[in-house]
Amino acid sequence: MKRHDSDETPFSYPVKVGHISANPVEVHIEADDRELAGLAALWDVLSVKKLAADLKISRWKRDGVRIKGNVKAKLVQACVVTLEPVESDIDEDFEHIFIPEDSKLARAPTMDAGEMVLDPDGPDLPETFTGDTIDAGEVVAEFAALAIDPYPRKPGAEFAAHMEDTGENDRKPSPFAVLKDWKKE
Repeated sequence: MKRHDSDETPFSYPVKVGHISANPVEVHIEADDRELAGLAALWDVLSVKKLAADLKISRWKRDGVRIKGNVKAKLVQACVVTLEPVESDIDEDFEHIFIPEDSKLARAPTMDAGEMVLDPDGPDLPETFTGDTIDAGEVVAEFAALAIDPYPRKPGAEFAAHMEDTGENDRKPSPFAVLKDWKKE
């Protein structure tokens, strides 16, 4: 994982890879007020009231790191219909694997023709990192961001005058259409 400036990553929890054992270490992390404000700006929501995660961090296949956990968040977004504040809760389980950049496991599986083989329903490919530190806080923030409702709607909010676009007027008018009403005198 590449290191970012604190401006880009408002929620950070660095983990030294050398200190991780095969036995999972349980960690609870929670964002403070400054981090919550930074996440709200990053996610383009009205506010983030809470972000917390319970993690199990352990070794994975000798030199990799597995972060498994649950992220919970409470945030306020603008309703897409009325623009009034809408509270949302996030409760997501996740698993993420990191491997060193120079690891044999970092190479994606390929076919003889050089095409990548990816299973869309399978697990994500491990993410590579350089150095001796990974950022578990950034992983938590990413999984929380993926769970945000892109179209929050206040209960009972409906569009008053719903217009359906049938696409009838999408065609270009014929250049000869102006001549249809023309009469020769």
